[in-house]
Amino acid sequence: MSHVKYKYLYEVETPADLKRLSIDELKLYCAELRQYIIECCSRNPGHLASSLGVVELTVALHYVYDTPEDKLVWDVGHQAYAHKIITARREAFMKNRCMGGISGFPRMAESEYDAFGAGHSSVSISAAFGMAKAAELQGIRRNVVAIIGDGAMTGGLAFEGLNNAGASPNTNILVILNDNHMAIDKATGALERYLVRVSTSSAYNRFKNRLWRILGKLPPVLRMMQKAGNAVKQGLLQNSNLFESLNFRYFGHVDGHDIAELVRTLRNLKRIKGPKLLHIQTVKGKGYTPAESDQPTWHAPGKFNPDTGERLRSQGGADRYQDVFGQTLLELARADRRIVGITPAMPSGCSMNILMREIPERCFDVGIAEGHAVTFSAGLAAAGMRPFCNIYSSFMQRAYDNVIHDVALQRLPVVMCIDRGGLVGEDGATHHGAFDLAYFGCIPNLTVAAPRNEWELRQMMYTAARTDSPTVIRYPRGTGEGAEWRDTPFEELTVGRGEVLREGDEVAIVAVGTTCGKALRAAEASRHSVAVYSLRYVKPLDEELITSIGRRFKRIITVEDGVIRGGAGEAVVTLLAREGLHPEIQMLGIDDRFVEHGTPAQLYALCGYDEQGITAAIDRFFE
Repeated sequence: MSHVKYKYLYEVETPADLKRLSIDELKLYCAELRQYIIECCSRNPGHLASSLGVVELTVALHYVYDTPEDKLVWDVGHQAYAHKIITARREAFMKNRCMGGISGFPRMAESEYDAFGAGHSSVSISAAFGMAKAAELQGIRRNVVAIIGDGAMTGGLAFEGLNNAGASPNTNILVILNDNHMAIDKATGALERYLVRVSTSSAYNRFKNRLWRILGKLPPVLRMMQKAGNAVKQGLLQNSNLFESLNFRYFGHVDGHDIAELVRTLRNLKRIKGPKLLHIQTVKGKGYTPAESDQPTWHAPGKFNPDTGERLRSQGGADRYQDVFGQTLLELARADRRIVGITPAMPSGCSMNILMREIPERCFDVGIAEGHAVTFSAGLAAAGMRPFCNIYSSFMQRAYDNVIHDVALQRLPVVMCIDRGGLVGEDGATHHGAFDLAYFGCIPNLTVAAPRNEWELRQMMYTAARTDSPTVIRYPRGTGEGAEWRDTPFEELTVGRGEVLREGDEVAIVAVGTTCGKALRAAEASRHSVAVYSLRYVKPLDEELITSIGRRFKRIITVEDGVIRGGAGEAVVTLLAREGLHPEIQMLGIDDRFVEHGTPAQLYALCGYDEQGITAAIDRFFE
């Protein structure tokens, strides 16, 4: 990348270099930093719009605070691209999210400037409060800042952190609420409406501007003016301030793209001790017209032409699993008025927006609140509805107790569609759906299904809608095998029944979900006679089929796109041992480690269950 067009970008290697710039130079630096992010992400895709929206905030934070001694805790880690570039990772950012390169999210092991890992939302306040309390207990003078945005304040954990931190008046923590009215899609809920009222009160805003001019000139009356300001704000809004009610001193709102105002405000706030909240307003995708105009699409747009904004889509290919889900859900909902859709802030990400457009009264975006999404679904089911609750696999981990206690224990007919199961690629360890087969497989009353192609996903959804007990349907990110599914008639499957995909005599492969395609291709390429079986249902297992395989074959391979420990392979081995059958077995999947980022193909190969890995496992039997 050429250095010629950048005057300031290459002068800043660390935050210490940033502090040498004037406010006017900071404005120019921000423009160059934003352009650099756009250029890098156009070639090497990532989370673009979120990071564009916090360029000025990130620069101001590193300008005012003494990082890494002062701690910045990022919420929703895809806000942190500018942070990474400022903190000695400018060149490394060109390989952001690539195998062997830096992570797309803050990671403590990657840099001393990454105070806390951030892959999931709503964690920053709790983590920052822990750090601030530790500094207080150790007698260390340190500023700790939590930056929460992109809808993350709707998560229950954020309120738990506010509640606890607000009860500790001597702990020095600043929470910055980056209010851009967005998650991936438009933010929803009562909190969003409250923040809009706060931000659009013209009387309040006039008062705020006068207040900050006074605060900047008269530091001794900071506390007095802040208290007076909050009293007037409450009167103007005819409502108590939510954050003041939790014992946070509230300041805001501030223009999050005015670098001079941000620097001035942050400098003033450094002199105020205890829990504070600064409410700033930003525009997601700021400074890049295509991203500002279509914020959900440009959250993570893939490759694009930075000059024209044209997105560079791959040609042809099969349909995405999420679109099979979305279209099938709409068809099912049209036929059954009991069917409703629930998603925690992922309507476009999981394609529930298809139902949302057609039947909005039966589709609910509950915000970034996975536990609530599951228990809300349970309540709907208890009252006679048939909810389809769609949550990404790694995010469903946050709702585990809700699944056990509120759904499974009560045997309620909630259909939990788990998107992004298995290795998801460049988002890395925080986003891989590696554990779902293991953590669902041990819960009583659950049916756990894993379709091998688009047609099976459609039929499993239809079957689940006609079942009076809870069902989990788990499928991967991306496109399918190209199986015909559109307008195909619905067919009720036999729950707990597997399928023979290929006959053979020497080796049997028992595959789960979309690993069936890899297993078939490996079997066809092998010089040995290999049979391939699809489990279809991980729970309940097809005990008759597995037992017959164990009696017929001396060599068996299990393949799954998930952790081996506690997974489907171990369930097969346990069943065979119980039946007194002891064939030679190799279990392929993810071993006992966190898998880093890379393309899915690279990661399948790394974990040994791509086609070549399965072929090698076949050959090992005959060495």
